Parts: sequence; C-alpha cells; structure tokens
Amino acid sequence: MRVLRPTRSLEPDCILFMAERRGLEQRRRSGDSGISPGTDGGGVTFLHESMGKFAAVGRSILRFPNESMRLVMVTIIGVVFGFFVGISFPSVSITKLHFPTSFVSYIEDRNSGLTTQALLNHAWTSARNARENSSEPNSNTTLKIYVTTNPKGAERLAPGIVVPESDFHLRRLWGEPSEDLPFKPKYLVTFTVGYAQKENINRAVKKFSDNFAILLFHYDGRVSEWDDFEWSKRAIHISARKQTKWWYAKRFLHPDIVAAYEYIFIWDEDLGVEHFNAEEYIKLVKKYRLDISQPGLEPDRGLTWQMTKRRGDREVHKVTEERPGWCSDPHLPPCAAFVEIMAPVFSRDAWRCVWHMIQNDLVHGWGLDFALRKCVEPAHEKIGVVDSQWIVHQVVPSLGNQVTRHSTIFSLQS
Repeated sequence: MRVLRPTRSLEPDCILFMAERRGLEQRRRSGDSGISPGTDGGGVTFLHESMGKFAAVGRSILRFPNESMRLVMVTIIGVVFGFFVGISFPSVSITKLHFPTSFVSYIEDRNSGLTTQALLNHAWTSARNARENSSEPNSNTTLKIYVTTNPKGAERLAPGIVVPESDFHLRRLWGEPSEDLPFKPKYLVTFTVGYAQKENINRAVKKFSDNFAILLFHYDGRVSEWDDFEWSKRAIHISARKQTKWWYAKRFLHPDIVAAYEYIFIWDEDLGVEHFNAEEYIKLVKKYRLDISQPGLEPDRGLTWQMTKRRGDREVHKVTEERPGWCSDPHLPPCAAFVEIMAPVFSRDAWRCVWHMIQNDLVHGWGLDFALRKCVEPAHEKIGVVDSQWIVHQVVPSLGNQVTRHSTIFSLQS
C-alpha cells in the first residue's frame, strides 16, 4: 500500500484531514467498526470530526482569494487617490521649456550666480502664473525664464518690477510721486564749469527753456556760490576737482541714466550764445534728421575747421571742402560726418553708442570728433552743422587755472 506523505507546503489542517481519510479506508478494508448509513456509533463520531476538520481546511483555503481581493482593492484606491492628487498640481509640459543659447552662456558664467535652485524657482513661478491665466483666451502657457529679458544681474526678478533706466528728475520728500513733476524735461544740457565763468553760464542757461534739464559739472569744487541764480536751485550739480567733461560724461551720463531725454547737449563753458535759441535748434535737428550735430561757429573767431564754420546762406550743412589733400573721401572727416567736441549735441540713440566708445582715461577728447561717425549710418547724412543757430567760441582754456596738483575731492549736490 502506497503511503502518502504530506509536503512542507501543506497546512497542518490539510495533513490531519489526509491522515483521517487513510485511517477510514483502513477500517473499511479490515471490517473493523465500518460505517454504514443509519449507524449511530463511533463511525458517526469519526465522520463528524472529519467534517469539522474539512470545514477548517475550507476556511484556510478561502483565505487566499480574500487576500488577493484586498490587494486589488488597495491598488485601485491608490490609483484613484494619486489621480486626484496629480490634477491638483499645475501641469508642466517639458516640451514647452525653451532654453535659448544665451541662457546656456549665463549658466556657464561663474559670475552670474545662477543656480539650479533659482532655475527651478523660476519654472515653478511661471507654471503657477500660466495656470492662473489659463482661463484667458489665447493665453501663452510657455514657461518664461527671465534671463533673456532682464538685464544681467537681475535674472531672479520678475520683469514687471525691473527698472533698467533712470533720469535726473528731482523728487519731493512727501506727497504722491505722480505729482512730483508738473512736467518732465525732454532734453538735457550739461556744462562743465568753474565759478569764474558763472556770468557766461548764466547767459547760456537762459537760452534753454523749461523743456531742458540743466546739469552742471564743477571742476573747481565751488558749488554753493551758484545759488545766487534762481535756476541753479533747480539744476543738478556734480562736483569733482580738476576733471574734464568727458570724465564726467563717462561716469554720470550712462545711456540708461539719460534715456529719458531725446537729445543731450555736452557743452564747454566758454561759448557765446547771443545768436542761439535752443528750441529752434531742436526743430532744425529734427527737420534734417541729425543724430550728431553742433551749432555753426563764428568764422572770424579763433581757429576752427571748415566743416564747423557757419554758413550764412542755409539752415544746415553736412559737407564742405577742405584744403587740398585733407580729405581722402568727400564723405569722411573732416569734409563730412564731422563736428567738434566743444559743443556737440547727440540724439539718445547716438549717445548710447558714443558713450561706449569713450575710454576711461580720455581727458581732453582730442581725436574723438573723428571717430563719432562710427556711431551713425550713413554718417555723412546723420551728422551736420546747424548754421542758422550759431555760437561763438571764446577760447577760454578749459579748467582755467586748475592745472595744479591737488587731491581729487568728489561730491554730489542737487
């Protein structure tokens, strides 16, 4: 007779059940205490016990599908919960993240300070803003990294709060900022001055209307004495001893600072303005589309180029004839595209270029007049001399008697 041996994987109840079955079969074969229908003996007792064991085995077997069902239900609940959690966050499409070439250069620049955390912060902010505006028609949901639109150093700021330009408008210490300026000057005129030329500057300033902001660069350190003039109280005063106007211009007339002004006058202190009117001058500059210009110079006073001498038969001229051999090209300086450095006038766009061309160690500016043409195109059309509004060069040495050794003292006053 073959004996069935339970394996280790079977439950104890299953092993007991199989053993009872083997015992029952052996009793039937030997005729000992057989079981027959209707017999109420030990066999019946054994049958009841066997059935109880069978029920226990059934419950054991049924535990397997219950655990499987529990696992399936937990999985379904987890998926549903994760779905609702996911839709509660803003959707970010990786395909809509645009990183231009210039952005990579910022990352590679050690001095830019742009970190991965800052990049992620910008991406998250942009995604949130895009979600808030998604209800608007034709809304642009592309994530915006501010590096390409903001000035360098302001990459972490939202574009709406970046102010890259300024001006010389004076502000009150109280009240609404919108009421500080009853009107804003459209043009800027600067003079580099010493107190000895105060009367000449006073006459010159009176030739400029309220449309002009007045800025004085003081090379002798004397500032408060100018308060004798009423207009001086509204002017901007910058003082640094023994410096020329190009030193001041490079440091205080940055294109982003003077961007509010259509035209910038950078004049010396020794100019006679009896025949000059600033408003009429501006009209002619606009009429002839001059980006770089100067008033004509009285031809009988001092040494001057043919190009900058006043002509009495016209309003503006842009070309001239010089001595034989002086001009290799009639469209190049000094026959065209040329003004002198004593009284130049620049448009806003032209000055942005010229400012970058001025070297930090430039003193008197000699030679700069020949290079100005590089900032406009075509230069022989954009550079000219206004003849009908003319000035006199009085030939007073710049800085007067300041050419002595003295420590530079710097201050700002307004």
